Amino acid sequence: MVWPVMVFDIESIPDLCGLRALRGVPSSVSDEQLHRDWLAERQEKGLSDFMPLHLQRVLVISVVFRNADGIRVHSFVDRDGKSEGKVVQTFFHAIEKHTPQLVSWNGGGFDLPVLHYRGLLHGVEASRYWDLGEEDREFKWNNYISRYHLRHLDLMDLLAMYSPKNHAPLDALAKLFGFPGKLGMDGSQVHAQYLAGQLEDIRRYCETDVMNTYLVYCRFQKMRGGFTEAEYEQEIAFVKHALAELAASEMHWSAYLGAWK
Repeated sequence: MVWPVMVFDIESIPDLCGLRALRGVPSSVSDEQLHRDWLAERQEKGLSDFMPLHLQRVLVISVVFRNADGIRVHSFVDRDGKSEGKVVQTFFHAIEKHTPQLVSWNGGGFDLPVLHYRGLLHGVEASRYWDLGEEDREFKWNNYISRYHLRHLDLMDLLAMYSPKNHAPLDALAKLFGFPGKLGMDGSQVHAQYLAGQLEDIRRYCETDVMNTYLVYCRFQKMRGGFTEAEYEQEIAFVKHALAELAASEMHWSAYLGAWK
């Protein structure tokens, strides 16, 4: 396996400010009413209540960063409701600095398109990410944008042989492989948790989910020959040790380790 690797996951909520602007709804109508009206309209038409990707506001981007120096878990968080652009820019700055292999679960279907739209909205710069070989010839044959290149590896897409009917849920696979899986929350609850003021719980949930992705990625690396059996076992032990150190200050890692079979 070649490092650095940056596994990432985002959590988002409906962009009601954007929805208001697109529909020309006056400020006298509350965000809650605006959202209720939109949901009722969608329900009446038999459509999904999931906000389209260009109207998803990024709250948290969590990453597992693994290189020769070790492993780090970090989150970029919009804590004041005004820092989304900074959060997205920080993510792309990390790519600019390290040129890692990006790893995601459904990143090509959700996370990256959302980051594209929000990056455009906030004037984010991401030249390394968008390089298709103009600046670095190696990127012509292996870049972040192509679905079939591995500079961005969407594990869900690849394992399903690029066929949506074959998609499997990360939580189920993680648990089948003996990893903890999701703890206490799923993506459908993020907006309600945000409205309840539980931003730190969302951040913790995102971090554990991205760790699940990293562990599944390690298992994939063993399957494809990136790890020998001994190297895989060593990496899993290394992750457990790193999380035990984090658990001293972050209780969600204690719960995560406790759920690890």
